[in-house]
Amino acid sequence: MEFGKQVNFIRKKRGMSLQELSALSKVSTSMLSQIERGGKNPTITVACQIAEALNTTLSALLDSQETREIVVIRKEKRPVYFDESSGFQRHLLSPSFPSRGIEFVKNVIPPLSESGIFPAHKSGVKEYIYVEKGSLNVELSKGAYKEQLNEGDSFFFEANTEHRFINETDHECIYFLVIDSTQSKNGS
Repeated sequence: MEFGKQVNFIRKKRGMSLQELSALSKVSTSMLSQIERGGKNPTITVACQIAEALNTTLSALLDSQETREIVVIRKEKRPVYFDESSGFQRHLLSPSFPSRGIEFVKNVIPPLSESGIFPAHKSGVKEYIYVEKGSLNVELSKGAYKEQLNEGDSFFFEANTEHRFINETDHECIYFLVIDSTQSKNGS
């Protein structure tokens, strides 16, 4: 199921109007309507705002896979989110099991680009990062905390704060991300 249809499905399942989702996500009702109809592809930041407002994960909005004990995701079938404005890519490597609360993601940031600002997750959500290739600058809390990570470095943080990831080099940056929502307050 494509992103917009999944947003519409989850919104209606929760009995939420477009206006309510707009107020919670800080995304205009006209933009949400266009996204749900498939007429607009949101930036990664907007997509994350919508996921948080729907009390779900971005992965759940990208992939509506059924729960099974064994799941193989072939490279060519992997859900990939591509932000056309920045070139940022988000590859979902794990099955989307919203009730289990773990996401395994490969992110690719082109040279001299960034992820955009991710909204704060619910309290209790943790993120683990491993830089596979290149250099990654992490900014938390609107730049109050900054850390430069290089190839092979790992990083952990409580993700209930705004965060963004920046590649200030002339080379592509690839990093792996695990989002753990199993201890999140108010669900995930």
